[in-house]
Amino acid sequence: MVTVHNFTYGVFNPALGYLMSCLGAFLGLRCVTRARVHEGRAKALWLSLAAVSIGACGIWVMHFIAMLGFTIPGQSITYNVPVTIVSMLIAIAVVGAGLFIVGYGDGSLARLALGGLVVGIGVASMHYLGMAAMIMPDTMSYNPVLLALSVVIAVVAGTVALWIGTWVRGIGATVGASLVMGVAVSGMHYTGMAAMRVHHGAMAAMHGGGASPVAFLFPLLLGISVLTLIMTLTITMSPSEEEVREDIAMRERMELLQQRAASGEPRLRQRSGGIHW
Repeated sequence: MVTVHNFTYGVFNPALGYLMSCLGAFLGLRCVTRARVHEGRAKALWLSLAAVSIGACGIWVMHFIAMLGFTIPGQSITYNVPVTIVSMLIAIAVVGAGLFIVGYGDGSLARLALGGLVVGIGVASMHYLGMAAMIMPDTMSYNPVLLALSVVIAVVAGTVALWIGTWVRGIGATVGASLVMGVAVSGMHYTGMAAMRVHHGAMAAMHGGGASPVAFLFPLLLGISVLTLIMTLTITMSPSEEEVREDIAMRERMELLQQRAASGEPRLRQRSGGIHW
């Protein structure tokens, strides 16, 4: 079995990956709070933005940053770019599916469990597809117990994330929930990495091609920086959940006053002294 290093640069990669996971979770949860007070296209848009935030920034980017710290002494590792991109799309799609299952459901535990199962299995699939995208001269296998544990962690993390998105309100609660989600996502990733076994072998003829991890770094940081800026500006400039609720309540009061005024118009013509409620 080949010796591998998951922490080549010390705590830098896991710490940065955790921070990005928390950031993606925070932005995504703020989008979910906006979705709770909207209907129609606006609700679908906010849930879609939440899926991109959590799936791309909170999960996929965390995986990629952590993988920058993965090395095999004496070997170069490259990545199949199309497969890597597909893994990102899977992360966004499954988080979106879970959010829509719960967001458009009746709030039942069955819907929450279904959404969590979809998200968890999807996130695990993203992780192992991302691992399969590695191009190297050796072969990989997985410890079945640790692999199963990583899937269980992913399902639990997905369910908790959807539950948090349904109930958490306020900046403080969102920050706390984001920290918990970051731990869950990182825990799933490193459990999956602990399950991996690398063996000398038989893929030397296939080795070559692909993109190096560093080749991903600049476009990744640029893309995530732009995405984070756009998401932050969008959330900051949009009305908060409380402001939207207050606006809805104000409009309902105005409509009620108009209805009462309209119903009192005949009496206004018949009696002096103004409108009688």
